[in-house]
Amino acid sequence: MTDPSRIAQDRPLQILISAGETSGDIHAARLVHALRSRTGAEFFGMGGPHMRDAGVETIVDSREVAVLGLAETITHIPAVLRALRRLEGEARLRKPHLAILVDSWGVHVRLAKRLKKQGIRLVYFISPQVWAWRKGRVRTIRGIFEKVLVIFPFEQAFYEREGVAAEFVGNPLVEEVRATKSRAEFGLAHGLNASAPIITLLPGSRRSELRYHVPVLAAAIQELAADENLQFVVAAAPGMRNELELLRVTAAAVIVVENETYNALAAADCSVVASGTATVEAALLDAPCVVIYRLSWVTAEVVRRLMKTPYVAMINVIAGRLVAPELIQENFTVAKVVAEVRRLLDDPNARAQMISGLREVRARLGSAGAIERAADAIVTMLARNAPALPS
Repeated sequence: MTDPSRIAQDRPLQILISAGETSGDIHAARLVHALRSRTGAEFFGMGGPHMRDAGVETIVDSREVAVLGLAETITHIPAVLRALRRLEGEARLRKPHLAILVDSWGVHVRLAKRLKKQGIRLVYFISPQVWAWRKGRVRTIRGIFEKVLVIFPFEQAFYEREGVAAEFVGNPLVEEVRATKSRAEFGLAHGLNASAPIITLLPGSRRSELRYHVPVLAAAIQELAADENLQFVVAAAPGMRNELELLRVTAAAVIVVENETYNALAAADCSVVASGTATVEAALLDAPCVVIYRLSWVTAEVVRRLMKTPYVAMINVIAGRLVAPELIQENFTVAKVVAEVRRLLDDPNARAQMISGLREVRARLGSAGAIERAADAIVTMLARNAPALPS
């Protein structure tokens, strides 16, 4: 049997890897390290600072294509198409042995179709949530991708029922999400009183998200700040500090931190979190949270018609019940944010129930080692139909 780590090559193994947003950039960077140690491959593609630090030659910076929804995508189409042309052209020149696409379906479906026409083998890592909406996308995935590596336990069975080769590798956040400072240490580092309540806000990682979220959150902070005992921490995504200035001017006790999201969540008595990966991070840190999200009305109407699950927040989808309150679209108001934050701060039973639910979610995410398992699955796939190197 062929040793998966000994793949025949007449040139260094070339892998195109692409991630379209911050969380994917982090996971892809770790996957690059794991694959390089197994194969010695060279990597190029689309990504951000983490992938560049991992040695990926980024032909396209992921910030060029990071958009939110349907309406935003329409206005962003020229930039997306330019990015795709650059990646497609580079793939034609380098002829990679494999392309790994990480999350970001809206961009990657177009790229995948173009790469498939070039005869490039494709793997999807962190697949689109087709079980939640747009189930018809499964046909596209089945026709393009040789393998789908999924990070939620119920996804493998779903894909297999649809005839897609899928493997549950676990969730990489299980080992990535760790606080490096205690609440006292975090407070000391940022001039906070660790004995007074701390409210952490994660308003999103995209400019299009911040445009919808920041004004409401700023007004909510202003109202909550009437209680001078409260302190506010805003965890900024890389390069987004300027977009958060409105939050800083609302009250004296607001600080903005970068590269300390996990410490900020772990230190908080309550968090307000934009729906997405951050809700899973909150679960892994036992951080009681209020989930918020707002899209353009056009995108929201499309999503409403296509949604197949009763919940929006991933932690609620995983639990199969409402673990954290969801304030979505018209329900995302100043009054409701203030009320839910107050409830979590003032009601110990509400906090205890939520923490219990978050721990239930954490238990369902699988054990540590997701990235290593993903790398093993990819190397095994590469070795399939490839002769072994001479002994």
